[in-house]
Amino acid sequence: MLNNLTVFDFETTGLDPVNDRVIEMAAVRVVDGEIVTGFHSLIKTDIELTPKITEITGIYPEMLQGAMEEDLAFRILRNIMGDSLLVAHNAAFDLQLLHHALQRLAGKTFSNPFIDTLTLSRDRHTYPHKLTDMCNRYGIALEGAHRALNDVEGCWKLLEAMHNEEPVDSYINRLGYLSKYGPPDWAPAHAELFGTSNRYEPRNVG
Repeated sequence: MLNNLTVFDFETTGLDPVNDRVIEMAAVRVVDGEIVTGFHSLIKTDIELTPKITEITGIYPEMLQGAMEEDLAFRILRNIMGDSLLVAHNAAFDLQLLHHALQRLAGKTFSNPFIDTLTLSRDRHTYPHKLTDMCNRYGIALEGAHRALNDVEGCWKLLEAMHNEEPVDSYINRLGYLSKYGPPDWAPAHAELFGTSNRYEPRNVG
């Protein structure tokens, strides 16, 4: 299952996938369980960074001066992705950002299959499910969380650990969301959406 995938992550100006913008992007392409290529860049934006975003990400406005143009960054990401399986933690957000950026920049979207490690985490484990918490559960070192490249590497190692524990193939294209917040405003047409509670008992693994 892990023979052709792209793990990716965005840091953004906010939580609106339509109107906010990506300020940092990272991706690694994995073939037959090995990372074969990767990409990481800060990205220019005209949107002013709030102190809260800087606090969360450690990215300051001056760091984006001279950064990569948005359209080039997404072209590179699209080339790395190809037709591979996409992997992200909280993919409901990242997939929306990817869709709206591709629509805005190129008038297209994507049809790649995907796995959301957050959906997987909620099904197999009790709260909390943040990437840092899940990496801690599996003894995975994650330094500098909320920086895109670090989060990508942590997400890949988390997926690998959970797959080794029990194959994750059945989670392809499954996208969970917290019922109290409702489904995402946009999801891939091939996504299987389902609502969950943060309090339900996880399924036993093994």
